[in-house]
Amino acid sequence: MATIQLTKVVAPNLWGWIGDRTGRRVQLVRLGAVAGALCFLGVFLDTGFYGLLLVMLAFTFFWNAILPLYEVITLQGMGRDRERYGRVRLWGSVGFIVSVAGIGWLLDLLPLTTLPWLLLPLFAGIAISTLLIPAETATTRPKRVRGSLKAIVADPSVLAFFAMNILLQVSHGAYYTFFSIHLEKLGYDKLAIGLLWSLGVFAEIILFIFMHRLLRRFTVRQIALTAVALTLLRWGMIAEVSSVLVLLIIAQCLHAASYGALHAISVHYIHGYFGEQHHGQGQALYSGLTFGAGGAVGAWMSGFIVDAYGTPPAFWASAGAMAVAFVVAWCWLRPPPRPA
Repeated sequence: MATIQLTKVVAPNLWGWIGDRTGRRVQLVRLGAVAGALCFLGVFLDTGFYGLLLVMLAFTFFWNAILPLYEVITLQGMGRDRERYGRVRLWGSVGFIVSVAGIGWLLDLLPLTTLPWLLLPLFAGIAISTLLIPAETATTRPKRVRGSLKAIVADPSVLAFFAMNILLQVSHGAYYTFFSIHLEKLGYDKLAIGLLWSLGVFAEIILFIFMHRLLRRFTVRQIALTAVALTLLRWGMIAEVSSVLVLLIIAQCLHAASYGALHAISVHYIHGYFGEQHHGQGQALYSGLTFGAGGAVGAWMSGFIVDAYGTPPAFWASAGAMAVAFVVAWCWLRPPPRPA
């Protein structure tokens, strides 16, 4: 499972560079979807531990390349109507809820060994759906413009953007790894825990629906600072008042800020800062450094804290990470330039 995080750091950067150089991102997404599905077939072979490790490396190398490229394709396809990105992205959240509920129900009826068979139609559907996306032509190849990737990344506001998002994902380490365990210790049953997870994603969907209105009323910097502050509040509430169901429900609704709002405005930051010529690499850096490295460090560090002190201190450490993120964003984060 750790190979997922490893290839999430490496693969998107390589594929993003190829996409920026060639302008053929749709073809790369098709290749990643088909090759990933074919590599996944290796889980049906009796390969032992190291064989399965190689299968996961190959599968996730292609799988982790798809989403950053597709984010670029989506924003380019929307043209100047980028404020409505949330209305496209919400369907990923809908799919998450449907798949968790549907596969969970099926695994209550079927043995766990059927899980790979349940996933195959999903991978096939993704591969087929990529064929419906119009491919780029030679005229859509990005123009070469002045300005290096190194110079963009060295900008203090860009560094602050990445630092804020890395700390955000570090803070989510305790949530993704120990939230269910935290609630079990407080006496919540599995159904309640599942519903609380779904509530967070549902709140995220609602946020995505109305995100374009928020972007018209507030700057992306204002939204970022507010979302970081609400995320800090969320981790503190989970640490201290999870035993009070009403307050826990409020904390879970704040997932709209800690994931939905910050991811939506991050896509705008990447598009504004990196422009068309480096968009793929910018999106890859965002995915690899934050969700990959940041998420892995957060899960790893929270494990030590939980072992030594329990789950509440782990969530307080998450709140501490967000306090640092707020200071960084307040001091150095600036609105991104509007892309052409």
